[in-house]
Amino acid sequence: MAKHKHGEMDISVHEKTFDGFIKMVTRGAIACIVLLIFIGLVNG
Repeated sequence: MAKHKHGEMDISVHEKTFDGFIKMVTRGAIACIVLLIFIGLVNG
């Protein structure tokens, strides 16, 4: 088994995936908040 050396692994793909996930979650949360506000205004 190869020895692990800290800091040698290329994590650029992992970082792009994580950034995409964070953007998706943020947009989803904003969409839910906007939807709840809209429902509150319509049923007011």
